[in-house]
Amino acid sequence: MATITHEEAHAHMHGPELQHQFETPEQQKEAATLGMWAFLVTEIMLFGGIFMAYIAYRWAFPEAWEESAALLNTPLATVNTVVLLVSSLTVALAVNAAEEGKKRRLITMLVLTIVLGLTFLGIKAYEYGEKFAHCAGAKDPIGWITGSDLHESHECLVPGRGFMFPDEHGAASSGHGVAKTMAQSGHQLFFLLYFSATGLHAIHMIIGLGVMTTILVMTLRDRFSPTYFTPVEIGGLYWHLIDIIWVFLFPLFYLV
Repeated sequence: MATITHEEAHAHMHGPELQHQFETPEQQKEAATLGMWAFLVTEIMLFGGIFMAYIAYRWAFPEAWEESAALLNTPLATVNTVVLLVSSLTVALAVNAAEEGKKRRLITMLVLTIVLGLTFLGIKAYEYGEKFAHCAGAKDPIGWITGSDLHESHECLVPGRGFMFPDEHGAASSGHGVAKTMAQSGHQLFFLLYFSATGLHAIHMIIGLGVMTTILVMTLRDRFSPTYFTPVEIGGLYWHLIDIIWVFLFPLFYLV
């Protein structure tokens, strides 16, 4: 006569998704949620360091900050903000669909979230491409890639030894050497923080897309039910963090 192990009896009573170290699904969900919130706190601390540097240098170089922000592509960033906010809605609807056991709606919302996330990254890549194209003497990323429509470089806003802030946009046109150096330092600090903060955010977005793709695959394999959808919920928390961070980055850099 076959004997039933403790693990098999445990899975039979509570379902295969319940791990052996937990007594109830509620306990497992609470542990997973607590762990996710602890992780999100560390992410806030990570970006907090960048925000503190931003505050210190903006206070030190207020004019350079204003002049530098004017050279960012605010219309594209505005579109990206709308895209990300809509993706937050689709994630919330995905969690609701998982809670109600609506598989088709859950798949639809996850796919829409992934498409919106890819759209955000595509727009951000184009915006980065503009800055690198200008350093290479091209008007836009397409001209930079094709090698056409090149002109004499008049600006390079990528931090580094080749950094050059356009004279017609700020204090860099000053004839005083010290004032010009200080202005260029402030401008370069702005773009250093811009690329650091938005680049780190983009990395988190890529990770978030990986999380959403994993959840989508799990959904297609019928891994979720109205009684178990914890990965969808905590994955949604991570995505909302990405959205909230951008809500701070957008006004700090683009609406100075």
